[in-house]
Amino acid sequence: MFAPLIFMSAMLAPGSTEITVYNQGLGFVKDIRSVKLRKGQQNIVIEDVAQLIDATSVGFKCMNNPGSINILEQNYQYDLISPQAILEKSVGKRVRFTRTMGNAKETVQGILMSSPTSVVNTGNGSQYSYNGLVIKADDGRIILSPSGEIDVMEIPNGLISKPSLLWQLESEKDQTAEMELSYLTGGISWNANYVLTLGAKDTADIQGWVSINNQAGFSFMDAKLKLLAGDINTVQAPRAMGFTGGRGGAAMAKADSFKEEGLFEYHLYTLQRPASVRNKETKQLSLLEGLNIPFKKQIIFDSMAGYGNYYPGEGEIGVGELSPMVKVKFTNDEKSHLGMPMPAGKVRLYQRDASGSLQFIGEDQIGHTPRDEKITLNVGRSFDVRADRKRTDFKRLSATSIRESFEIEVRNRKKEDATIFLYERHWGDWKVTEKSDDFTKEDSNTMVFELKLKAGEVKTVKYSVETKW
Repeated sequence: MFAPLIFMSAMLAPGSTEITVYNQGLGFVKDIRSVKLRKGQQNIVIEDVAQLIDATSVGFKCMNNPGSINILEQNYQYDLISPQAILEKSVGKRVRFTRTMGNAKETVQGILMSSPTSVVNTGNGSQYSYNGLVIKADDGRIILSPSGEIDVMEIPNGLISKPSLLWQLESEKDQTAEMELSYLTGGISWNANYVLTLGAKDTADIQGWVSINNQAGFSFMDAKLKLLAGDINTVQAPRAMGFTGGRGGAAMAKADSFKEEGLFEYHLYTLQRPASVRNKETKQLSLLEGLNIPFKKQIIFDSMAGYGNYYPGEGEIGVGELSPMVKVKFTNDEKSHLGMPMPAGKVRLYQRDASGSLQFIGEDQIGHTPRDEKITLNVGRSFDVRADRKRTDFKRLSATSIRESFEIEVRNRKKEDATIFLYERHWGDWKVTEKSDDFTKEDSNTMVFELKLKAGEVKTVKYSVETKW
């Protein structure tokens, strides 16, 4: 026979909780519990765990007397007290029902025959749901779906007020055990967000923030908070994450903010002060700062982007009026006053107007970015720069070769000079036979014309290309 249950939820050591949060909705929780044990077998109930705990991931270690405790059995109890649960477990028991009829009240006592909702298996793999309360009154009446107040005589066995772990364990001696409990939980995640403010002289300032969303069903109070960015493998449906890189030189936000370190093939960010992450709360914390970061703004026409391995024919693609993309590029290195691992997240860009007021100008998403890597942000499309692209000639030389000619008119309607990059893409074995302007071959499929246009200038680029496959 087991001794009465010993509740130890109140014995959670203050400030002992540590939680490591992962990008994909996963948290690893560790805390210290203190409980008085007697020699022999006994049951221990551990409350104050996350509702979305993965009970199969629970770990245990006796800190002050290692090896003196052996856990024989573990159960995770999550059948919480609620009106629905109480009625479901009270079927076949006596209840009292009170309802108002006009100015009079009627009280009926009897046996609860059906709870408001019952789900049964049909025998062929499907389920059927029965809805509606049924009471057999003491006077013989069968009352269907009554509305009113129902009193039960007792709380059914097996219901608890909060999710709990039940351990059956054996202690070698009487002792006050300091036990480290660890487990994985779902429902908690984090992501990074960045604010990039562009200055007037091709430099920018960046502020990085961490947003933690806790839907795990538990508040982690005064916890040691760690964030892990890395491509960890979990046995479940694939999730988007991943991060590699080295240490860098950008300033972490403050001395009591996050400290970054390498862990295995990942990066770990540890907050240098305790933090409380309450249930159903989104918390934001400062991650990093970088000042006076050199950047380049580029206006880019790329009409054939996304048409990989396209082989031309009589039909035309990538022609007509074009609106260019505007990109901002910078390097995550120490020379640029950055040079630290940057977790994946959304980058919002701002710039001040003539009055000095800050304005939002666009946003983009970056992946996990190691130090010394280049970052390219798609900001939007230029208002005052336009182009018309047309194919002026097409000739089929053989069944597997063609000759094409193109003409791209680029117009700078800005009141200032602009440098514009014109990307032209071809696949297979291609060769430019005629051209009006020099270009740079960026890769096997791409050539780039760099055009420097004065304010209001219009320029036409022409070239002919032969393609074989």
